Amino acid sequence: MSDRIRVMLVDDSAVVRGLFDRALREDGAFEVVASAANGEIAISMLRKTPVDVIVLDVEMPVMDGMTALPELLAIAPKTRVIMASTLSTRNAEISVRAMQMGAADYIAKPSTRDAGQVSEFYRELIAKVKALAPHVRATSNPVPPAASKAPAAQARTHEMPSPIPAPTQALKRAEQMRSMEALAIASSTGGPQALLHIFREFRGVSLRTPIFITQQMPPNFTAILADHISKASGFDCHEAIDEEEVKPGIIYLAPGDYHLTATRVGTSACRIKLNQDPPENFCRPSADPMFRSLAKIYNDKLVAAVLTGLGSDGARGASAIVASGGGVVTQDEASCVVYGMPKSVADAKLTSAVFALNAIAPFLIKAVT
Repeated sequence: MSDRIRVMLVDDSAVVRGLFDRALREDGAFEVVASAANGEIAISMLRKTPVDVIVLDVEMPVMDGMTALPELLAIAPKTRVIMASTLSTRNAEISVRAMQMGAADYIAKPSTRDAGQVSEFYRELIAKVKALAPHVRATSNPVPPAASKAPAAQARTHEMPSPIPAPTQALKRAEQMRSMEALAIASSTGGPQALLHIFREFRGVSLRTPIFITQQMPPNFTAILADHISKASGFDCHEAIDEEEVKPGIIYLAPGDYHLTATRVGTSACRIKLNQDPPENFCRPSADPMFRSLAKIYNDKLVAAVLTGLGSDGARGASAIVASGGGVVTQDEASCVVYGMPKSVADAKLTSAVFALNAIAPFLIKAVT
């Protein structure tokens, strides 16, 4: 068997499958071993042909992606599935539900034939497939996909970030993280599943702090995710609104294509500040600007969690949190879909504690209640 990443493409458009096939083959790390026009054909092919990653279209005749997903996972539980859909509210809802059903990630098809958007889509597709393929996860360090379709020239200004600053003071011990005044969470690949798992544990908790989340997602998707978090937690979770006042017991999610930051107004009031500054770590929204701004406001009363995700987003912001006296915890490798973001924080010696996904919520609840 080839050591290249084995991919199955499932889309009712032969043209789309051909374009995906060509983009993957040109990279050299992939072997497209199966191509199917609908879910029914994909199921039949998977029984005969082992694959590492399936790129599965949401809308198809005969059998759509949502119908095929559980059957594909039943045949090959270790195979990773990326849902592919257009950027519509309906497809965003379907993609979030698919991730709850076991899909590892999603990818938004470009809505135009603009060469820049198409090129960015291919880069994102290649990065996500590489990150999810089992036999390359431990050795590769693929460039993370951008959560927005920012111009390539703009993104290039952040391709060579400065080294992550070393901690300037002793890390805050996990047992010291009590009565914290704010919670910040960063995640990307695998993040929606992890966030919903965590926030189900928050239901019924007396939450006295605000919570800020940056999940790398495009527009439409973040609004749908916020709604799912609200239903899971019982708290108000919504896309953050520029200039809104921060209140305890509210969960603020970075909107797609906007960095979420906050600023102190006067001596007490804190307000949300959204911006479309250039991507950081190839991402907008990015966790780093959120972490930096919150560290300035909450200092040693801020606790942050860095969850599953591709790349190193959050590591530089984590350094700012530690420098301000706050605390950072990370998700462990075994429970991550992709151990990229938490690893970058751990490698920089910025994490005070490493938790399996099941243990993160109990710790955070104790920290902020």
